[in-house]
Amino acid sequence: MVDLTDRSLITEHDIRAASIGSTLRISARTLVTPLAADLARERDITLVRDSPTASGRPQRRRIAIGADHGGFEMKEALKKVLEDFACDYQDFGTHSTDPVDYPDFAEAVALAVARQTCDLGIMIDGAGIGSCMAANKIPGIRAAMGYDEDSARNSREHNGANVLTLGGKRISYEQMQEIVRVWLSTDLTEER
Repeated sequence: MVDLTDRSLITEHDIRAASIGSTLRISARTLVTPLAADLARERDITLVRDSPTASGRPQRRRIAIGADHGGFEMKEALKKVLEDFACDYQDFGTHSTDPVDYPDFAEAVALAVARQTCDLGIMIDGAGIGSCMAANKIPGIRAAMGYDEDSARNSREHNGANVLTLGGKRISYEQMQEIVRVWLSTDLTEER
């Protein structure tokens, strides 16, 4: 059995790297892309999920995070904000400033929320709007772009946003911290 429990996302590349007929152990929260799942069936590869542990403690909120190259540095700073806010996070990449396509990462974050492997999602690209549009294509996602504290509060309080998108080239680190703090501390007050 190959242990891939440290992976937050299994892609076709992971499946192609595995031997035909092998068994891959993944965590309970790992996302598997549809192409990876199809390829695993074709290659007779079994994916075994670890069962989550029952510790008796209240579960911390799990936040799916992602960024393109324009939001990478802010995503790395976001991790500290989430830790300070007592949230766990699952990082769907990117992991450098090398150019990538933001819709791939926005989709991974949105799917984690839609499939309920994460409670909420935060995606950062250069401007924020592209990732918002991409995430909103996933059924069950209500993505909102946060550009200040009021927009963050409104998106949660009145619209129940479950994914926040930020423009890493449009706001400062200090603004990001305040937007995220308000967004995470605001709940839906009106059923829509």
